[in-house]
Amino acid sequence: MSDLSAQLPEIVESLLFTANRALEAEEMARLITKGAHAAADADNCVSPAKVTTEEIEQAVTTLQQRLAGTAIMVQTISRGYRMATRPDYEYWAALPYENHARPARLSQPALETLAVIAYRQPISRAEIEAVRGVAVGSVLETLVDRGVVRVAGRADVPGRPLLYETTPYFLEHFGLKEVADLPNSDELKRVPLPQPENPDAASQQELIDTEATSDETLQLDSPVMQNPVDADHDNEKKEHEPSENTQGN
Repeated sequence: MSDLSAQLPEIVESLLFTANRALEAEEMARLITKGAHAAADADNCVSPAKVTTEEIEQAVTTLQQRLAGTAIMVQTISRGYRMATRPDYEYWAALPYENHARPARLSQPALETLAVIAYRQPISRAEIEAVRGVAVGSVLETLVDRGVVRVAGRADVPGRPLLYETTPYFLEHFGLKEVADLPNSDELKRVPLPQPENPDAASQQELIDTEATSDETLQLDSPVMQNPVDADHDNEKKEHEPSENTQGN
């Protein structure tokens, strides 16, 4: 029978190459162990050994070393590992798809709102609007629909407003291991933010859908890394109207 451990880096590479999402070490260990037992039962000359998480992580390290200096890399992100094109070669990797329809990107207001949430999460809608100086209801709904933002709970203040935070999918799509990997994270977290005048006002209508999670997202995968997509909304112009219950910057 063949030694499965000797082929582990190649097996991990094949899993990451074919997967359309990030894979955790525990998941890869389970898949390989199950596959090895199935192959052994089918008399395919494979040892039915149990693969551990530690062996997977070592295989990933070996694979990362082998891919050093190539256009492909193995990224360590929130929910595990994935293969991706290095940013230096993104332009070339996209050439075979230049005639394909380009997905729309997040609008500037959506990116600004997402940045506020990412750096100061968990945060309420009223607090976001106090920072941006405009209503963000439609933008928040879009970010939740795209799976990069979700409801984190309710604030322990009068009115119990909903709090928003980024999802594991946000980290995965932007290639981050954790929120602390955001640029200037520590510095921006200490910057005082303007406070809403009336965070529990009746006009601060919250999103109804509180069940959005990172698993309920649109498939935004592409051959190269790019920003999340966001179709233009007819009501996006509302984002530029001053909020009645917030103060502008």
